[in-house]
Amino acid sequence: MSTLPLGMIIEGLVAVLLLITIGYCWMLNKRLQRLRADEQVLRATISELMTATEIAERAILGLKTTAAEADKTLGSRLKQAETMSQTLAEQVGEGEKIFTRITQIAEAARSAATHREAASQNEAYSAQSQSEAPAYAQQPASYAPAGAYPAQQPQVEPERKRSSRASDIRSAAAEATARLEQFRRRNGAAA
Repeated sequence: MSTLPLGMIIEGLVAVLLLITIGYCWMLNKRLQRLRADEQVLRATISELMTATEIAERAILGLKTTAAEADKTLGSRLKQAETMSQTLAEQVGEGEKIFTRITQIAEAARSAATHREAASQNEAYSAQSQSEAPAYAQQPASYAPAGAYPAQQPQVEPERKRSSRASDIRSAAAEATARLEQFRRRNGAAA
């Protein structure tokens, strides 16, 4: 070892260490270049993320506006539906009243027709029995013997009552027709 001076050994050792340092710096430089390239990709990703966030915020604001408008529209539609429901309930009640009244009028007309038929049958029977009755039977009832002919029943309605019932039926029918037309107009306007 005496042939190599101590200075040369130290310089050789420093040269080896310098070569190792240069290799390490070269590897570190490559890693830094990759990190810088990743930094560009990361910046692009962050930029895209910020753009997407802004778009999402605008979309959320649009959704909030749309939801508020839908709520207002739904509220007004619900109010209209409640009003229409109340109107229909009232009109159904009025219709039931009219139907009841028409039913009563029809029953009255039916009973009046029955009375008229009975009266006309009584008149026909009376006319027939008077033409077939013996001469003493054509005398007033005080002169006729009991049981000679059936008692006559003067159940003929006066003309005035018939005309008043007919006018009641006509007025009820006109009222029902007017209310029906009014109901149709309301429903046509509401639809």
